[in-house]
Amino acid sequence: MARQTTDRWEYHTLRPPRGSTKKEAIDPSAELNELGKDGWELVDTIEYVGGGTKFLVFKRPARQGDKTDNE
Repeated sequence: MARQTTDRWEYHTLRPPRGSTKKEAIDPSAELNELGKDGWELVDTIEYVGGGTKFLVFKRPARQGDKTDNE
């Protein structure tokens, strides 16, 4: 499958859900599947100092006609 080449992206972050103790993560599969259906691709994670995921970072090609903050 050929990848689409683009120079315009939009980004989205998701904070993984935590359980009541704030230590265990709750499985985010449902949220990840919804983001995938909307064209989002997981590209990176931002970690807490000392371990644990703070944010999941997603991107997708910007839709035609969307403007960036730089324009």
